[in-house]
Amino acid sequence: MKFITNGLIIREQNIGERDKLVTALTETHGVVKGFVHGAKDIKSSKSAATSLLSYSRLTLHKRKENYLIGDAKAVKIFSGLRNSIENMYLAQYFCELAGVICPKEQEAKEQLRLILNALYLLSENKREFSLIKPCVELRLMCLAGYMPDIMMCRECGEYEKDVMMFLPKFGQFVCKECFEKNEDTSYKINLNRSTVTAMRHCCYADAEKLFSFSLPEKDLKVLNFCSEEYIKFILERDFKTLRFLKTII
Repeated sequence: MKFITNGLIIREQNIGERDKLVTALTETHGVVKGFVHGAKDIKSSKSAATSLLSYSRLTLHKRKENYLIGDAKAVKIFSGLRNSIENMYLAQYFCELAGVICPKEQEAKEQLRLILNALYLLSENKREFSLIKPCVELRLMCLAGYMPDIMMCRECGEYEKDVMMFLPKFGQFVCKECFEKNEDTSYKINLNRSTVTAMRHCCYADAEKLFSFSLPEKDLKVLNFCSEEYIKFILERDFKTLRFLKTII
């Protein structure tokens, strides 16, 4: 079976002296692994197109559980990412997260568009690092079927209070009054009104408007903490690129 699709290279692994195995997030087949013969030859037309963080037009041939990439042409290489080690590692974290959470052998247009938009904004320095990160984390979780239930307090149904508490283990909001009244002992993160609004925006906003909001830096830190903790509880794992990223920011 042969098909042509667009995909972002999210992982690469050297195989021998000339070949490599890459993982791509594709429009039509989600996350796929493909062998690239001769990819390490600098004269090969597939060399740049199958490098990490390259967005390319790929021709794939089915080979049992994996694929063979017969042809690859670069569509976009996010060269601006190289100007910032923080942005480069955030991009690699998005790739690692996508490899875990995005579908395999299924369409993944929305996930691919989300990450490409994020890489563009990082590459061109058009949005803050600390704003892009929770947007991608929370939206990827939503697309994977893990949308948090944050429309209202889980107990009284109140939409907005001065202080709402996010419960990462359950992906829910509870107002301060209900939390204290019920003597709840769940792990919680306190959020003000602005951060609550921003978190809902990350989950529910139209894709075209996802990155179009602002938040004070102190509130962005809380929003980032919420998205990280939610992923940790729901996926029950951590990510080595995120661990390294935290050592340099």
